[in-house]
Amino acid sequence: MTFCLDTKIIEPDNAEKIDNAIILLHGYGGDGADISMLSLNWKRFLKNTIFLCPNGHQKCLVNPSGFQWFDLSKDDEEYILNEARVAENVLHQFINEVKTKYNLSSSKIVLSGFSQGCMMALNLGLTSIEKFNCIIGFSGKIINKNDLKKRMKSFPNILLIHGDADEVVPVSNILEAKDFLIRNNIDVNTQIIKNCSHHIPVEASSLALSYIKKNL
Repeated sequence: MTFCLDTKIIEPDNAEKIDNAIILLHGYGGDGADISMLSLNWKRFLKNTIFLCPNGHQKCLVNPSGFQWFDLSKDDEEYILNEARVAENVLHQFINEVKTKYNLSSSKIVLSGFSQGCMMALNLGLTSIEKFNCIIGFSGKIINKNDLKKRMKSFPNILLIHGDADEVVPVSNILEAKDFLIRNNIDVNTQIIKNCSHHIPVEASSLALSYIKKNL
């Protein structure tokens, strides 16, 4: 079976037995290979878990060698929201393909993403009819709170991690997201990493791994 998105796949050592999947969504201008680096450490502790790291469906306008989930070339909230909704539809198709291929329910799938990928993971996880195992977001934010509130159907556990020195997506976004999620009865944990800019340090990766192990 061929997925609708070009995907970096890291299989467990025993590829015949796959019990869980972790879908990792890259940031703006990145690709699946970039964010697949998280799996190098995680897979040692997550037996029978497959990692799927798709490339965005669009080439990135500012980095033609990378990809994007939605275009950021226009400072227009409605345009960005519409672009993100298109990405959601593509990713829903991708996730359905993953569920079919590996015979998995949503409860056995973890959604995780960095930056723009975190934004997509939150939208996907909270608007899906079936509840995902959990969501882990690094250095992201909620794209549009009003839109998300109207479309929320699911209430998965969420971990958000952010650097306090993030110059791309300011750390204030994690506080706003936390407030929004708590007000909407979501079980959310947050961690702010000191002296950390817009990337995923080892500390953040370790925190995320512990959270996954607790939830899977």
